Amino acid sequence: MTLCLRTLALKALILSDPQQKCSQVHALCEADLAGTLLLDTQLTIAAPTEAIPGRPAKPQLVPPKDVQRRAMHTPEGRAALIHALAHIEFNAINLALDAVWRFTGMPADYYRDWLQVAKEEAYHFSLLRTHLQSLGFDYGDFDGHNSLWEMVEKTQSDVLARMALVPRTLEARGLDATPPLKQKLQQAGDHAAAAILDIILHDEIGHVTIGNRWFNFLCDQRSLNPMQTFDQLCLQFNAPKLKPPFNITARKLAGFSDLELEYLNGRTA
Repeated sequence: MTLCLRTLALKALILSDPQQKCSQVHALCEADLAGTLLLDTQLTIAAPTEAIPGRPAKPQLVPPKDVQRRAMHTPEGRAALIHALAHIEFNAINLALDAVWRFTGMPADYYRDWLQVAKEEAYHFSLLRTHLQSLGFDYGDFDGHNSLWEMVEKTQSDVLARMALVPRTLEARGLDATPPLKQKLQQAGDHAAAAILDIILHDEIGHVTIGNRWFNFLCDQRSLNPMQTFDQLCLQFNAPKLKPPFNITARKLAGFSDLELEYLNGRTA
């Protein structure tokens, strides 16, 4: 019997061990490239009895305001920042896998786009975890928050809302935040971490591009005005308010139009 890519994505999502999850994502990509998997875009998959997403017992999840913030000039302070970034990337693996299994009726390219995102997020997580270990810490040694996954849960009933509010809103914030974080790490002398952020920024531009691609595809399919729809969805789902400064160069590369960027600047003025 040929295994289904989307069903296997759900199985990877349920895994709680980070290393097993990353390995399973890579194996899934290899199997898809080899053509050994079925991709049934119309299959409705029943929600599992296991918790979604699978995650380790640690880090403990706390409100964002309670996550540890320490001085960057100390090893522990840099480790806390690297841990926070690793936690974001771990959640990003899960959100990509969720986009693959949950939504039916999208073109085949949609599912393969998000599988590729999962693979790249797993790579980012592995890079950050290895660097964290080189500092004498590991994933789970600091607290984390659940804001990213909470928006994934809020948008589970509509792929349009998911594309609008996760990749092109929350992940796009990473495009804005990464350059100043890289500068802080360089100033602290952590050039290895700064180099990892270069890799992440490059790949995240691609991930936001994918979100923009499918958001605009769905707006066109449903005869919706993209800018009006985005505003309505932000209001409906109480999305975080976007604050400048924006990484205009990265956002343009990710597919935001000049009109959208002008509107975004005006909206936050």
